[in-house]
Amino acid sequence: MRPPYSVGVPADTGKQRAGRGVAADVLQKLGFLTIGLFDRDDPAGGHESTLRMIELGEQLGFDSAFLRHRHLQYGVSSPVALLGAASQRTSRIELGTAVTPLGWENPLRLAEDFATVDLLSGGRLNPGVSVGPPMRWEDVREALYPDTADQEDFSTERLTRFLRAVAGEQVSGFSGTAGFETFSERVEPHSPGLRARLWYGAGGLSSARRAGELEMNLLTSSVVRAEQAPPNGVWDFAAIQAAQIDAYREVRPEGRVSQGLVVIPTDSATADQRERYHAYVEARTPRTREPQGPGMLFAPDLVGTSEEIAERLAAHAGYQRVEEVVFALPFTFRPDDYTQILGDIAGALGPRLGWTPAHARAAAQA
Repeated sequence: MRPPYSVGVPADTGKQRAGRGVAADVLQKLGFLTIGLFDRDDPAGGHESTLRMIELGEQLGFDSAFLRHRHLQYGVSSPVALLGAASQRTSRIELGTAVTPLGWENPLRLAEDFATVDLLSGGRLNPGVSVGPPMRWEDVREALYPDTADQEDFSTERLTRFLRAVAGEQVSGFSGTAGFETFSERVEPHSPGLRARLWYGAGGLSSARRAGELEMNLLTSSVVRAEQAPPNGVWDFAAIQAAQIDAYREVRPEGRVSQGLVVIPTDSATADQRERYHAYVEARTPRTREPQGPGMLFAPDLVGTSEEIAERLAAHAGYQRVEEVVFALPFTFRPDDYTQILGDIAGALGPRLGWTPAHARAAAQA
């Protein structure tokens, strides 16, 4: 049996991305992720700021913009609604969720919402989902499922129900006309290409393999499940993440894999911004040295010049195995900080990673 991970990067895997012969210094797709932070007393302002951030991302040439759910917090609780608005303010950038926790959702209803937004966007939606009980389940169960909490199934079965609904399989025993109304046996509207653009947020080896078995794309993030103590006593996030990507590739070599780390380039940052950024990373670093809570290991945040960050990514075993990334933005920064960070990622870091902005690629192909 393969161990959960091995420290170090095999020499024959560090030079190709995704095992498909793509040079390791060429990043194919570059995206960003945000939770859409807002003020409790002015949530509209925060949502508008997030929409402007997505618009800026398209202008800078980013390939994708992802939103992360924050239920009962001061972040976007309904990405599908916000992405519906974003679909009307952008024309090219892919829009995704990373991830939608299915424990909070009715799979059939969510399939309807995603299909609607996908059609509104012209086929640009990339929903990422995960399974498991809702966060802080004991605190929210009575409000979320007052009558069915003990019967709710938060396993993979909930996910397969969602996949069948998105794929257009039968969900109702009746179709046809009843009186003046016409009914369908499948979820409507149906978006034919959406099933191929579904992502699974995996934390461990088994969930990475499950993503492949379900013919989903794989989202890896800045958190992994530490499933076995390291042989030398030092936890290696990159090696664990690399092992999970390898496990997925063994099952589905043709699938897309995206890596997400917190990346904070400082090339154009002011002295005040650099000081705050480094303080933010320093405060979060202790949690990266050993697993937190139920065995979850956090990746170190990457802060510094684009040259410094590119060098650290080049040595990162997880990054070496992917050809697209969705860098996570720090969750508590100011709008002008995000503008600076996105500008440096697109204008300085991305090119160092071999990435070409989407509008430049389109112009070259014209």
